[in-house]
Amino acid sequence: MRHEWDALPDDVRSAVEQQCGGQVIKAEMPELGCSSEFSATLHLDGGRIFCKGIRADHPAAWMHGNEAAVNPLLPVGLAPRLLWQLAVDGWLMLGFEHAAGRHPDLTPSSPDLAAIAEAITALRQLTPSAAPNRSLAARWARLPVWRQYAQDPPADLDPWEAEHLPRLVELEATAPELVDGDALLHTDLQPGNLLIEDGAVMVIDWAWASRGAAWVDPAFMVIRLMAAGHSPQSAEVWASQIPAWREAPAAAVTAFAATVLGLWGHKTRSAAARPHSAKLTAVARNWARHRLEAA
Repeated sequence: MRHEWDALPDDVRSAVEQQCGGQVIKAEMPELGCSSEFSATLHLDGGRIFCKGIRADHPAAWMHGNEAAVNPLLPVGLAPRLLWQLAVDGWLMLGFEHAAGRHPDLTPSSPDLAAIAEAITALRQLTPSAAPNRSLAARWARLPVWRQYAQDPPADLDPWEAEHLPRLVELEATAPELVDGDALLHTDLQPGNLLIEDGAVMVIDWAWASRGAAWVDPAFMVIRLMAAGHSPQSAEVWASQIPAWREAPAAAVTAFAATVLGLWGHKTRSAAARPHSAKLTAVARNWARHRLEAA
């Protein structure tokens, strides 16, 4: 549940205004995003900033700390700068440069696609030493979904998944090692976390930033492109203009697709499911099926 600006504790609002250097005239909440208990563009006499916050004892509070730690490592011009962070009255608050723009169109004929590929390519210019401590490989190793399903299949398991369950278990077992690496990854690239204005793309919301193989972020975008109407083949052709994707071993991409399908399907069955979870899981299944048939 997201809080309105006026619903935040008085001490929190006062501390934020002190950091901003002025009184908040209006707080404009975004349409997308639900990982923060508070998020809004704050309109002040001297301009705008974007602010997000969460209670310090919330299970997702680590995400705000992770984003704050990663922000100084991000390329200037590709991600909003973190201006300040504070802890007050049990809340963690972050203030960012305001990033203008609209969320991009990912449909096959969209003129936004070239700029997105350029931005993702630019993200790979980060040095290996800039990678965060959080590891995507470790994150995936903790939740072997297909192995669990092999022991206790859910009643609604898709027939194709049931037929290929042994192979999915094998691919999932290899995935953590294959996605490991020293690149700084966003791991949640999707239209809601991209802003485009005058042909330039900003990548926002780095809460899930992790260390891993450089081709992983383009791979996540393949699924999002398919959700926007691309075929598996055309989505992969788009990704091929990104150097990191061209270096990805085919077997690693196939293991990635199988593992994402398991993780997203598991989330769809959980209390954390969102309205779009089932659709994304179906798209991930189509891609995994394409990868396995091609292999």
